[in-house]
Parts: sequence; C-alpha cells; structure tokens
Amino acid sequence: MTLDAKIISRSSAEALIPTEISSEIIKEVPKSSAALSLFKQLPNMSAKQKTLPVASTLPSAYFLNGDTDTKKTTNAEWDKLTLTAEEIAVIVPIPEAVLDDSSYSLWDEIKPQIVEAFGLAIDEAVFFGTNKPSTYPDAIVSTAIAKNATVEAGTNEDIAGDIIGEGGVMELVEKSGFRVTGFYADRTLEAKFRNLRDKNNQLLYTPGLTSETPVSLVGRPLVYDEIGGVFDTSKALLIAGDFTKAVYSIRQDLTYKILDQAIIQNTDGTIAYNLAQQDMVALRCVMRIGVQIANPVTRTGGTNRYPFALLVPAADS
Repeated sequence: MTLDAKIISRSSAEALIPTEISSEIIKEVPKSSAALSLFKQLPNMSAKQKTLPVASTLPSAYFLNGDTDTKKTTNAEWDKLTLTAEEIAVIVPIPEAVLDDSSYSLWDEIKPQIVEAFGLAIDEAVFFGTNKPSTYPDAIVSTAIAKNATVEAGTNEDIAGDIIGEGGVMELVEKSGFRVTGFYADRTLEAKFRNLRDKNNQLLYTPGLTSETPVSLVGRPLVYDEIGGVFDTSKALLIAGDFTKAVYSIRQDLTYKILDQAIIQNTDGTIAYNLAQQDMVALRCVMRIGVQIANPVTRTGGTNRYPFALLVPAADS
C-alpha cells in the first residue's frame, strides 16, 4: 500500500498565528529583557543602521582680564555612534498532532517561551558578551573590568557600603562624570537587600510588591535576573550605571513564518526534522534590534571613564 505524504498548507496554518500576536511579542520582549527595560529606547529604525552623535571634546569658556582683553576661542567635537540592526531568531518545530488538539492553546504555551528566549539572548550579549554580534559594543561586564570599575563584595562594612558608600560601586560611576540611574543584579542578592537601612533606620531597598511599586534601591530602579542564567557570578554580582547612555532601537520587522515543507538541520549538518515527512510544521520567529553604549567625554571622567561599574565576588570566594 502506498502512503501519501502529508502536507499542512501555509494557508491553513497561518490562521493559528494572527498578526496581532506578532505585535504583542514585540511589546513583551522589552519586559522580559533586563537590558531593554533599563536601556533608553530610541525611535524605531527605518533602515539597517542608525547613527548618533556622541561628544568627544567639550567646549571651554574664559573670563576676560579687563575691558580690552582678547576673547579666546574653543571648539567642540563629536564622534559617530552606529547602531546596527542584528537578527535574533528561533524556530519552534510543532507536531501536527499538537495543532489538531482543539483543547490545547498553542500560543499560550509558545509565546512566553519565545519572549523569554529573545530576552535571554539580548541580555547575555550586551551584559556578558555571550554570542554577541560583532557590531554590538563590547560587553558591559568585560569593559567595566578592563577599566577597573569594580568593587569586591565585602570591601566595606556591608553590601550597602559596597554599593552606595564611599568607594562603592555608585561612586565609581559618579567619578566618571555620570549618574547612576539603575541597577541590574543577580537574584541571589535579594535576600541581602531586604533589610538594608540607613543611619535613620529607613529602608534603602523597596521590594516590588505590586506593579505600581517596582523594585528600587536608594530610589533607583533595580532589575533582577528573572530569567536565570544570565549572570556569571564568577565575574559580577551587580551592575550599576547610567543606563541613559545605553540605547537600543528596534527595526520594526519582528515576523513569523510557518514552515511546512522545510528540512531543519542540526549545527553539524545532520537532519533534525523533515517537516513534510514527519507531519510537522515549524514556527520561525525573527526580530532585529540595534544596541549601542555611549561613553561621552565628561568634565571629570578622564580617559578611563565608563558609565557602568560592578560589584564583583570577593577574590577568595
């Protein structure tokens, strides 16, 4: 007996993923990514690249010595910072049997996983350099370490001193001429933060008990690694910085496509799935986003300035 190959047509499967779901994903990804929730969002990109001016030389002004003193000149210079839209993608193979199960909500199950996967990829790349595109800036953690913008845990009397005290992480950012606008921390620090108080016994840490009261430390937003696995705690426990200097722009082309006759290969070239022969379809999701970190010249920062600093583990830990 001859068995006919089964094919799920594009037109029949397309209805499973309405257009508004694609728009919803692009709205949810910034919530899932710590980087995108803290970074400054620029207008969406209309092309593959977007450029921004960044101050490289600041102007000076002078008092005159008497009524006839000659006025001096000054100049200002800018460097060009380029954001390049890089692609993030994932393919989700789906057995036909799952699609045929009318009691199973496909998108309720898959959408959160796609959002989380996109957020994880972005955070790992920008903070720790994992699978970072070459057009993205050097990872925040490795750059801060190279610039000695680090404080070892246990340097001061408690973790509050390590972060907000004299010689703490915040001061390193401030000495570079920037202002700390937020924190990104490994989840294990939450237990250490809960009872932090100032000399007047006022809480320094505000837990996010509701959506109206987000987590904050000394009045600045604090985001944890909610996904888990982003932080390499052998390198950093907390990142403090001027997140207005970290920017991103989304190229508005987050798309989905139903594959119904494709062959999906493993990285070694072997076939993982033959969709047509295995009664499967695959959902391909693609997003393109550009990220950059500005390090403009400041009056006090010097050449070693950087808008981020780290709380790192103690050397003997």
